[in-house]
Amino acid sequence: MSAQLLDAAAIAALATDLPDWSLVNGKLHRQFRFADFSAAFGFMTRVALAAETLGHHPEWSNVWNRVSIDLTTHDTGGLSNLDVDLARRIDALLTITNC
Repeated sequence: MSAQLLDAAAIAALATDLPDWSLVNGKLHRQFRFADFSAAFGFMTRVALAAETLGHHPEWSNVWNRVSIDLTTHDTGGLSNLDVDLARRIDALLTITNC
């Protein structure tokens, strides 16, 4: 799937389409808190597999039971359809993770 830069209307719609995500410094951002490190790391593993399938990878960090994720598409210089797709896949993973 090729990256298509989001226009202003699509970016404005993100607040409704992805209500748990916020725009921070031009990136989609979300923080997660899990029961413990193992749950956080397991979640990151599942996100890594989803990201690899898309060929689109997050900027992220982990500290014990917390995971912070930022999504942007460097090739397009902003948010793209790939960021939205990955955010939706990440949200779907939460149904199988102890969050």
